[in-house]
Amino acid sequence: MRARRWLAPAVIAWACLALAACREPVPADYSQYIGHWRGDGVRLVLQPDGQANYERVSEGSRTRIQGPVHGFDKEGFSIGVGLFSARFKVQKPPHLSQGRWRMTVDGHELVRVEILPMRPDRDSYSL
Repeated sequence: MRARRWLAPAVIAWACLALAACREPVPADYSQYIGHWRGDGVRLVLQPDGQANYERVSEGSRTRIQGPVHGFDKEGFSIGVGLFSARFKVQKPPHLSQGRWRMTVDGHELVRVEILPMRPDRDSYSL
């Protein structure tokens, strides 16, 4: 009988982990959202494979959300799973302005930045 007490919570925990691990690519209609976005105190990374990271720093507090991105529609998108998710309202979808990709999410203007892969410094290692 003791084994059954932990069985239900274990099954629920396993199901939550399985859901969190499942992610779908960003839909083709929303591919312009993919990238590294930055704004005043805000960082948003949307990856093609459906993984997302959001961070906002404001008045000494920090908000972080990480997980699958889903629920794209004309009004916005969601990041996370279940209780650990948040909905983001898009006031202006990605658009080119002054030669840069911009969008407005939750009232914050974000600009897409190019993140280049780092090359190893030849002097930092020896052969």
